[in-house]
Amino acid sequence: MKELLTRSLSGFFYISILLISIFISKYTFIGIFLIFGIICIYEFQKLIHLKKTWLYLVFIGFLLLFHTPNFQVPPYITYTVLGLTIITQLFLVRDLITIRIIPMFEKRKYFTSIFFLITSILFLTLIPSYNDEYKPIMVAGPLLMIWTNDTFAYLVGKNFGKHKLLERISPKKTIEGFVGGFLFTLLAGYLIAVFSNTLSVMIWLIISIIMSIFGTLGDLIQSKFKRQAGVKDSGSIMPGHGGIFDRLDSIIFASPFLYAFLQILKHVS
Repeated sequence: MKELLTRSLSGFFYISILLISIFISKYTFIGIFLIFGIICIYEFQKLIHLKKTWLYLVFIGFLLLFHTPNFQVPPYITYTVLGLTIITQLFLVRDLITIRIIPMFEKRKYFTSIFFLITSILFLTLIPSYNDEYKPIMVAGPLLMIWTNDTFAYLVGKNFGKHKLLERISPKKTIEGFVGGFLFTLLAGYLIAVFSNTLSVMIWLIISIIMSIFGTLGDLIQSKFKRQAGVKDSGSIMPGHGGIFDRLDSIIFASPFLYAFLQILKHVS
């Protein structure tokens, strides 16, 4: 009972900080993800046995470059970074499915730290301003979808799960749980479309699909890194939940794919 109470209070505090920072202003949102990003880099470096201070400076530099007022990064730079990020993540998906251990030799540790983690957090911070105007719902909505997906994947899997999704990586995840999370995430997307009066229902449903599928992949990849490191959680900063990276792995991994979709939407609409 005490553990459940601790977990609930910790989760409530975390969600409250996130949503309040998102809806106050663009800069409180960026500020909280500056802090969360630094913690994630620290936790990820522990998982892959790396200690490089300059990676924090790379992260801060990216945020300053892409969020400096009255300065716009040339589109070809943005799309090059986006392309490298997506390619890196697709390689990690391949490694997740096809091999037992993700190879993390020295140079790949640096490349993965930058283009799996750092730039993914960068694109997360760019999502609500994808159309040159800060819209909090564009990041709050996907976060709600991730939480919906995680919650109902757990509940459906616990009560109805019989077929393992990827047992060697995450023994508790089931196909039934994934389907349950996916369907409830679609419902969340529909409700966000109806009550936010922003994008069309169809667009929000596509966003729901992106968040459910790539969010689940991000969670599995994080699980594989933890399994290789021989730890249960990436950190211990959140009582009952583990580390910040444990809580943000899904949204971080899905963000570049969502940003790419929103850019396509921006240029064809």
